Amino acid sequence: MSYEVEFISALFKYPGAGGWVFATVPDEYAPSVTLAWGRVPAIANVDGYEWKTSVWREKTGRTLLAVPKRARGDKGDGDQVKVRLSFSTV
Repeated sequence: MSYEVEFISALFKYPGAGGWVFATVPDEYAPSVTLAWGRVPAIANVDGYEWKTSVWREKTGRTLLAVPKRARGDKGDGDQVKVRLSFSTV
């Protein structure tokens, strides 16, 4: 089964030195099944930049997409991005 979702998300930086920047996947778009370590492979597109990655579910139940610098450009904590995720294994 495969599906694609699109949404707007605010970026947030995980606290601490070298903290990663993430976009939260809204619950209604998060994969219902996860693989090892709570991850699900995906093709992500943030503001037009596309790459192969995974989303993962935290222990709290929130699903996150790590957004690398090359994908977010000058955007950072609190800025909104347009996200498209394509899942082929759920």
